[in-house]
Amino acid sequence: MKNERIKNESPEDIPDGLKKLGHRKHFQKGEMLFSVHDKAEGFYFVESGEIRVFKMDEQGREVEVVRLSSGDFLGEAIVFVSSVYPVFAQAVMDSDVLFFAKTRIHQEITQNPGIALYFVDLLARKCVVLSSKIESLGLRTVRQRLIQYLLSRCSGEQQCLVELKVKKGELAKILGTISETLSRNLKHMQDEGLIEVEGNKVMIKNCTALREELLPSFP
Repeated sequence: MKNERIKNESPEDIPDGLKKLGHRKHFQKGEMLFSVHDKAEGFYFVESGEIRVFKMDEQGREVEVVRLSSGDFLGEAIVFVSSVYPVFAQAVMDSDVLFFAKTRIHQEITQNPGIALYFVDLLARKCVVLSSKIESLGLRTVRQRLIQYLLSRCSGEQQCLVELKVKKGELAKILGTISETLSRNLKHMQDEGLIEVEGNKVMIKNCTALREELLPSFP
């Protein structure tokens, strides 16, 4: 089961009428694009690099919402419905983005029906993916979310070696949990003989069994 997310457009696929309105910005690794409650003055398009979007719970723990890379939009829905950003956005690595000012986009939409239709399609597709993500976070256990993450990076039928590209603390945020819970689930799955963990490498020993855990159960 592949990780469900919208892969939007490559820079050359953006309509010329929209692309010319963007202003290029560079963010270094660890630099914030914006913080929660900052004034939402515009949205971004990622040309290169990686951006993580996250929130914080009442205990100050980070809960990662999504990671965005080349071809992804960030905040385009927010600028149409909110005056402030409801999340944090931070560069995971050096990243180049196009920034689109809200006022210029609003003006362009009123004058260019093609741009308006482009955003209708973009936002509609994002709603579908976000609904699926909410369902995954709300109805699936941490174990199931971990299995889905591993299988989305697995190409084997029976066994597969998955190399984790992020540290376990970062992976916990991606899965909407904490490091201790993630480590406990990895240990349980290893004790059950489903996986073997060595450093940042996870050997899936029974892909079929893991896939079956994601199948819906019926009474």
